[in-house]
Amino acid sequence: MSGHSKWATIKRKKASTDAKRGKIFTQIIKEITIAAKMGGGDPNGNPRLRLAVDKAKASNMPADNIKRAIMKGTGELPGVSYEDVTYEAYGAGGVALIIESVTDNKNRTVSELRHMLERNNGKLATAGSVAWSFHRKGVIQIPKSNYTEDDILAIILDAGADDLKVEDDFYEVKTTPETFELVKKALEANKITIESAELSLVPENLVKVEGKDAEQVLKLMDALEENEDVQNVYPNFDIDEKVLANYQA
Repeated sequence: MSGHSKWATIKRKKASTDAKRGKIFTQIIKEITIAAKMGGGDPNGNPRLRLAVDKAKASNMPADNIKRAIMKGTGELPGVSYEDVTYEAYGAGGVALIIESVTDNKNRTVSELRHMLERNNGKLATAGSVAWSFHRKGVIQIPKSNYTEDDILAIILDAGADDLKVEDDFYEVKTTPETFELVKKALEANKITIESAELSLVPENLVKVEGKDAEQVLKLMDALEENEDVQNVYPNFDIDEKVLANYQA
């Protein structure tokens, strides 16, 4: 299983805990606000905002919170001014990382990221040194127990999906950014349960890490995910299932 798939699985298991702490809401509100600021307040004409609103609804965020976040982004209500900043980094064992943040203070964010990386044998990288090895893809995860592979293939191929991978407990559908909405809507129209759907950065090649390097990479991922300025982290690690299970335990 790829680094992205592994970490997506961990994040799903952590989601209920994060929601109780309010961290999920904080991240989503930031994403809604900046999406509305950059592309307008109508989700129908703003794909990034539509994704953020869908995520908010899936997390049971009250409609009033969504509305206020949009209005802050469009300037109809006063609010904090956020901006997108993407960082490239290396973790232990040469693992490449793309870190997407939404922040109101770039100096604070980069200082915190540098500290987290250095504590876990990582470092910030120069612009372009990591990004070339990742490609933007639509990634949709579907519970495996509910459907056969043929059920999913029949729907997604007609809708223009690129690939279907069968993991331990879910199917992972990959699309181009352009066909992402078409594939997602086709699955929904066929009443297929979707666990997660996002536009993601998928690594071209994976880096195998073991032992202490693997432990440091996972600790770094945890630290980055806990940071309120960090929206998404995309790694290219490949870690043995037993190591991952022990870490989660």
